[in-house]
Amino acid sequence: MDSPVPPRATGPGPRRRDRHGRGMRGPIAPPQVPLAASRADAFADLVRDSVERLERRWPQLAEIDFLVLEVPRLDGPGTTWNDEAVPLGGTIAARDGQPARVVVYRRPVEIRVKGRDERAALVHEVVVEQVAELLGLTPETVDPRYGEE
Repeated sequence: MDSPVPPRATGPGPRRRDRHGRGMRGPIAPPQVPLAASRADAFADLVRDSVERLERRWPQLAEIDFLVLEVPRLDGPGTTWNDEAVPLGGTIAARDGQPARVVVYRRPVEIRVKGRDERAALVHEVVVEQVAELLGLTPETVDPRYGEE
């Protein structure tokens, strides 16, 4: 009865099962379900929806790049903001063959809202304000429903 149990071989290969022997966990939701999208992906979709809404009225927006960054940089050129006024977005003028860019900062926007509908409305306002600044127009000219939502 004194048969020793051989030690488990621990090799460098991938684990095929978890410690309870039920297999490795799979994804919670399939990739086509909205639950599978990350917060950053969902935020980028909101920006894309807002841009598509504005492109119907302003076709020249197709030439502008729209970016989503997590937070604004502190060390960039022309960044003069303090603790009380963290920017929600910004613009970069076209230069040296590079198209103009509109940047929306995800974390400052998300911190200021409570729900999904508020987030969508604030993202649209930020996009409208930045496009208006880039085109040299008022936000009400860019989107007549600006401020109503």
